[in-house]
Amino acid sequence: MKITSVDIFQVKWNRQYGAWHPIVIRVNTDSGISGFGESGIFYGDGEYGALGSLKDLSHLIIGQNPQNIEKIWQQFYQRTFWGKGSGTTFYAAVSAIDTALWDIKGKSLGVPVYQLLGGQTRESIPAYASQLQFGWHLETKYLSQPDEYAKVAQKAVAEGYQTLKIDPFMLDEQGHFGQKLIGLQDYAELALPVARLKAIREAVGPKINLIVECHAGLDVNSAKQFLPLIEPLNIFYLEEPCSPLSPELTKQLKAVTTMPLASGERITTRYGFQPFITSRLLDVIQPDVAICGGISETKKICDMASAFDIGVQLHTCGTPIATAMALQVEAAVPNCFIHEQHEIALKPDNQWIGKYSEQPDHGKFTFSNRPGIGQELGDEAIRESRCETIK
Repeated sequence: MKITSVDIFQVKWNRQYGAWHPIVIRVNTDSGISGFGESGIFYGDGEYGALGSLKDLSHLIIGQNPQNIEKIWQQFYQRTFWGKGSGTTFYAAVSAIDTALWDIKGKSLGVPVYQLLGGQTRESIPAYASQLQFGWHLETKYLSQPDEYAKVAQKAVAEGYQTLKIDPFMLDEQGHFGQKLIGLQDYAELALPVARLKAIREAVGPKINLIVECHAGLDVNSAKQFLPLIEPLNIFYLEEPCSPLSPELTKQLKAVTTMPLASGERITTRYGFQPFITSRLLDVIQPDVAICGGISETKKICDMASAFDIGVQLHTCGTPIATAMALQVEAAVPNCFIHEQHEIALKPDNQWIGKYSEQPDHGKFTFSNRPGIGQELGDEAIRESRCETIK
């Protein structure tokens, strides 16, 4: 079997998020089997960097045997020069290609990828409702007032979710983007995010898990002010409370809080995660299969974390292809304990991208037995995408 071409799709996105331009690839072979993968930095001004890297790396795999997945990964790492010094742009491209190769291998053998990773360790995995500051609806609504946060939390709980994630900082009191609390703050600046979290806790009661998302919108100084104010709310874990690339800053926060810390969506490869894992600076790691190096590297990162009793919550924010990529790993890896159901997954404009519908039932995902990653671009999505083919 040989790779004959790579199709790079800029998937059409109709509305709601202007900077949301999904990038999915299809690796084609001379056997007629094709594999799909997603590049995870198509949002947040990363689209064209991902496209460039995918074009470069796709040229390198034409004519190769797609079943030699580790050989190709090592080629990217050892022989491209930037493999040993690049970050998200480079490894988001690696991730898409690596996942597409796993998809091909699973399809060629007639089994889901999770069977190739050691088989299922669970029959289902709980999901959490993620990014409730955007509402939890088919249409996005930017929430501002604490009572709005309370109501949307109750809505997600009523649908069966036992864990919720909220960024209480992202939107200001008018519901506008851009709030960053960098440096020491007047305590008045912390009042609104604290009030939002208190309103949610009062609305859903003590048994619902709350994840506080910071998107690195704090630094160590403001985080040290903020953390004691929310510790009484029994926070499940705190995500990206400071720069996600600095082990030393994370270490400083780890020393002053009892709340579990999580991070990882912007970290690539086992080498990027290593200092956070071996010094156990994080209680939960959050690699993104579409960013950190693909299924191959995600499995290695999770296994390293397991040796240090660190839990895994894969960051999942993309199309149904990205969801499928994460579910394959979550089915097989024992220390994966929860799936991120991003509010973007509710949107019809996102769901139509996938050939198959894959949504949680009462807050839980079960695992498809379709071969490969179990998901493909839908025919309409392919027709309406902008496609460039590398041969």
